[in-house]
Amino acid sequence: MKRREFLTTGALAAGGALLSSRVTFAGTASGKKPRLVFIILRGALDGLAAVPACGDPGYAQLRGDLAIGRPGTDGGALALDGTFGLHPSLAFMRQSYAARELIVFHAVASPYRDRSHFDGQNVLETGYPQPHAVQTGWLNRALAVIPAARATERERGISIAPTAPLVMRGPAAVTSWSPSHLAPLDDDTLQRISDLYSHDAALGQKLAEALAAEAIAAENTADADERPLLAKRGKPGAQYAEVVKAAARFLRQEDGPLVAVFDTMGWDTHFNEGGAKGQLAARLATLDAALGGLRAGLGPVWSSTAVFLATEFGRTVAENGTRGTDHGTATAAYLLGGAVKGGRVVADWPGLTPRGLYQDRDLKPTLDLRAVMKGLLAEQLGVPRRALESSVFPDSGQARTLRGLLRG
Repeated sequence: MKRREFLTTGALAAGGALLSSRVTFAGTASGKKPRLVFIILRGALDGLAAVPACGDPGYAQLRGDLAIGRPGTDGGALALDGTFGLHPSLAFMRQSYAARELIVFHAVASPYRDRSHFDGQNVLETGYPQPHAVQTGWLNRALAVIPAARATERERGISIAPTAPLVMRGPAAVTSWSPSHLAPLDDDTLQRISDLYSHDAALGQKLAEALAAEAIAAENTADADERPLLAKRGKPGAQYAEVVKAAARFLRQEDGPLVAVFDTMGWDTHFNEGGAKGQLAARLATLDAALGGLRAGLGPVWSSTAVFLATEFGRTVAENGTRGTDHGTATAAYLLGGAVKGGRVVADWPGLTPRGLYQDRDLKPTLDLRAVMKGLLAEQLGVPRRALESSVFPDSGQARTLRGLLRG
């Protein structure tokens, strides 16, 4: 049996027991299948840099050398409305906003307030108001209760990661795939391995699923429009390119995953953060290119996709002594995609005055991140309201579900 025949007969379920990168996928749906992508921005993104409040009278004064200029100035923000703009590195996101495919949420935070990365990310991923309350994630628990019409009985998730992120751990079945840096096996070796595993139902099935996932992720892409835009941005961009390319290929499959999760690192900007240019600007440019690459790779699937980006907490309003920012509270989040009813900023803006800051140092939180996530799960995945309140986000009654986030 040749390798292609083996893959065809090997239960082409996206999945397998391969390990090592950082993307998670899940589920399928009937009809026009919605896709949900959750991107975790690990390290605490500076929301006042990513989404500068240039129209706030206190912004430039409190931010000092880190302030992004007003739209229309040299290195100025990309205008959104009279108060907010986007960092000049976020050109694709600005295009998405103009196309009404981006919602920006500002002054948003999880219930966590103690500024520890470890604990903050735990709250972000579990969906509980306090850290280390459970060992499961809100997205996995949501996948476990989505209506039967929107899910298959096979494994609902695939993780391209050393281990599945906490947000994807729980009762819903998940599996893993990761890019290999070893030389590919020849067909004869694969045949010998398949013969060896053929009498073991569990190992044989896992091998078939792993090779099927490998075939999907390694599929040739002849269309230049599907090449992730970030591939030209150097080493960090090339690393993201492999992840984004694999994510798009899995999500494009007719019987493939419904949900994807991947994380990005390096948002902990204590030192030399920079303003319109510098360390943070370069990271935002790489992220922006990754989002453009994801859109290009998804092709027609983009129209039914929602991409949610969130971080564990924000950063201080003022610059610290090492030309960076320290751990803060409220920040910005994004909802992007063809399925999104965008072209707006959602914010109960607290203002940037010394008296209006949280604990005299941080942007004050006025929007609970769980309100956004509950609205997204309800509208995109059809998670029942009762389940959202009881099993997905327990003790979140004060975070009223945001509605009208998606088209139709």
